[in-house]
Amino acid sequence: MTKPITKKPELLAPAGNLEKLKFAIHYGADAVYIGGTQFGLRSKAGNFSYEDMEEGIAFARKYGAKVYVAANIIAHNENLSGAKDFFKALYDIGIDAVIIADPALITACKEAAPNLEIHISTQASIVNWRTVDFWKKEGIPRVVLAREVSIKEMKEMKEKLDIELEAFIHGAMCISYSGRCVLSNHMTARDANRGGCAQSCRWKYDLFEDGIDGAVSVSEQADEAYTMSSQDLSMVEHMPDLLELGVDSLKIEGRMKSIHYVATVVNVYRKIIDTYFEDPENFTLNPAWVDEIWKAAQRSLTTAFYYQEPTEKDQLFGKPDRIPKYDFSGLVLDYDETTEIATIQQRNSFGVGDEIEFFGPNFYHFKQTIQAIWDENGEPIDRAKHAMMITKVKVDQPVRYYDMMRKQK
Repeated sequence: MTKPITKKPELLAPAGNLEKLKFAIHYGADAVYIGGTQFGLRSKAGNFSYEDMEEGIAFARKYGAKVYVAANIIAHNENLSGAKDFFKALYDIGIDAVIIADPALITACKEAAPNLEIHISTQASIVNWRTVDFWKKEGIPRVVLAREVSIKEMKEMKEKLDIELEAFIHGAMCISYSGRCVLSNHMTARDANRGGCAQSCRWKYDLFEDGIDGAVSVSEQADEAYTMSSQDLSMVEHMPDLLELGVDSLKIEGRMKSIHYVATVVNVYRKIIDTYFEDPENFTLNPAWVDEIWKAAQRSLTTAFYYQEPTEKDQLFGKPDRIPKYDFSGLVLDYDETTEIATIQQRNSFGVGDEIEFFGPNFYHFKQTIQAIWDENGEPIDRAKHAMMITKVKVDQPVRYYDMMRKQK
């Protein structure tokens, strides 16, 4: 029988750079995972120097949050140089855990920093309880499950073993088996398992029918020429299933995503988790939470492998869904209660007459129409069109530092 839940699961968010780390934690993440300049799978993310890590750790500590480093490449011989120094440095600056897939890097970490906690990456393709048990016997406290694991399989793992399970709840899905894709290697000579994935599965491909008079394109018959691109994972409508199961860490994918995406998604899942634990027996899904997720969605959404084997309905194929798109328009820097004027740093163009929405942590929202804008010198302007310019805007309700402003495209 599954053990009763005694604590909330960790909400684990992506942080592609220092700014994203701060937004993720401010909007409710219990922990963030980042990449260093070596050994990670997101070579194009704004990866962290040791100095950035130290600043990120100091910020996280203020809010009681943790910082993990993904060092989850599948290493070749030439990739092993410097591994011990890297893990020793992470331990010395206070990183809470490292996420590793390759046994060689696990060994290097244990030798160089024996007290640095290791989590086994989803790249290790863990899909059964005996593999989980293997890592438990190796002294590993947590495994990150492959995205191909079902709710039923997770339940069996929790029943048989006392080890922390981490599972993805939201974000991009790989069309190939977790940790085993070589499509990018074949098509672009960029190694997907060493941080260079070109996302070849996301490209549009033509499809040909071989006829008597030569190959004939049939892609004109389709609305979209995707053939391998998966929809994105979202468990926003099914969180009680994971919460009742007792999954220890709920992970959001997206170190390459924007701060608007990270803040929005973290905000929603934080609200769902907290609301559930206030009164589990009477928990109901608020449709506003689902609507909010779609404001950050880049693609159609699926529950992937959680309940059944995915079908063609879980692929981006045919006519695309009409997903509303939003621009992150501004970041609140200050608010004057006397004048009810907010100081806003522009992130995308906005102007007088635009309907905009403010939102902040704990699912705080309101909409208004912009009536007036002033530049940083107090001069009235019709539109804030210069990147990162400082503006003043009259607001209908109080706002706070780190609240965000967006508008529908």
